[in-house]
Amino acid sequence: MSIEFRFAVNVTPKPGILDPQGRAVEGSLGHLSIDGVTAVRVGRRVELTVAAEDESDARAVVDRLARELLSNPLIEAYGVELLGATSSATSNDRGGR
Repeated sequence: MSIEFRFAVNVTPKPGILDPQGRAVEGSLGHLSIDGVTAVRVGRRVELTVAAEDESDARAVVDRLARELLSNPLIEAYGVELLGATSSATSNDRGGR
């Protein structure tokens, strides 16, 4: 039985890499009268669903996608977050209702 796992991949610039979007946000904070916010980093979030036998297999697929397609390993770091899992057998077994 296959289970669907929902993941989020968060990609951000590595520490020490210039982040012009983060600097622009930080520079705009004064115009909004917001104090005390520093070290703003702007990245992106990709959410996806993977069908696999178990979480380990699904996570391996997501990790490969994040490493080889969704991020640039020279300048970006990524984190994988499990959002949830559902059994495909229970979602389709409604008995015609």
